[in-house]
Amino acid sequence: MKVVGQRSFVVVGSTVLVVNEKGQLLLQHKKEGKWCLPGSLMELGETLEDTARRAVYEEAGLVIGNLQMLGVYSGKNYIFRFDDENEGYAVTAVYVTRDILGEIKENAEINQARYFDFTKLPENIESEDQNYIEAYLKQTLPSVTH
Repeated sequence: MKVVGQRSFVVVGSTVLVVNEKGQLLLQHKKEGKWCLPGSLMELGETLEDTARRAVYEEAGLVIGNLQMLGVYSGKNYIFRFDDENEGYAVTAVYVTRDILGEIKENAEINQARYFDFTKLPENIESEDQNYIEAYLKQTLPSVTH
């Protein structure tokens, strides 16, 4: 059976701000050309925390421990189009961790992964991830964001 026309889907995922002992943020440069935080869509049977841990391990080769919830993001700013033109509505749990084991390992989807000082972040960060970073900075460093 072929579906005719566009469909809308709700997709659930997790994203993680991985902050090392120097207070630097892990970003990945994907082949599409933008920097982003590690994250993934939830797979069947996973919790949001499972998804977060899997994403960081698969995308950066790091094992993470304790996760702190930054927030859950959804709404009109988180609508996107799939390649087939169907519409997706993202609901994303965003976590922060400083509990990191291992060294960064890049994979086939990632051109580069490295830590950045928050004062020297690259300009071409995915807009959703930029929102999460700004929320973290407002929560963590209120004097810097005002």
